[in-house]
Amino acid sequence: MIDITMDMEQYDCPFIDTSDDHGVTYSAIHWDFDRGARELETRLVVEGDDRGELDSGLQSLQDHDNMRDCSLLSKQDDVAHIRTTIGETDAMRAIRDHDGYITGPFYIEDGSELWHVGFDHEDTADGALSELEWNNEFDVVSRESTDVTDLQSLVQNAGAAMTLIEGCRDLSDVERETLETAVSDGYFQSPRSATLGALADEFGVSKPAVSKNLRRGQRKMIERVVEALDELEE
Repeated sequence: MIDITMDMEQYDCPFIDTSDDHGVTYSAIHWDFDRGARELETRLVVEGDDRGELDSGLQSLQDHDNMRDCSLLSKQDDVAHIRTTIGETDAMRAIRDHDGYITGPFYIEDGSELWHVGFDHEDTADGALSELEWNNEFDVVSRESTDVTDLQSLVQNAGAAMTLIEGCRDLSDVERETLETAVSDGYFQSPRSATLGALADEFGVSKPAVSKNLRRGQRKMIERVVEALDELEE
């Protein structure tokens, strides 16, 4: 398998166009391509810089020439959950004509899209990239060849990876920011580059308060790490 990550700018994609014109970003939750109708159905989370940007971005999305259906599933403040159907874009056609397939979720911001695509052979991957150059702007962020052993390990360890991701989601904003700052400032190094007092001063709280946030964050992450290790052993 040839796994390629691209930073893509499509000229006929509603999501890219509207993220370029408005302060909105799109994160894919689910997608399904109808080969007969040549349409892509997606469910996405849309985040706006504020509620006004979200509303204007959604309106432009509905009005786009390549938007065939756009339904609002839910909205709260500056975040919306939508279901859309768009026509096949030139880039999508180039990938599919060379037997390519999507290998991961996509994220769209500021007029460009992060694509994760796979191919079974080097020559088909090269052919797709060559055709993409005709009508699209893109940069290959990474290109890796994955063998059967790597694929097996990826599939088998997906559960452990999700356990670690859930651990990150369990953190409160304060716990996450405290851990990130402690790591970046060198609190966990030996010898330490930052003291508990320095962290407390940076957050404007007492040393017991910053220590409490650190302990809570560490406990949550360590518990998830132990769970992930158990899953790897199983």
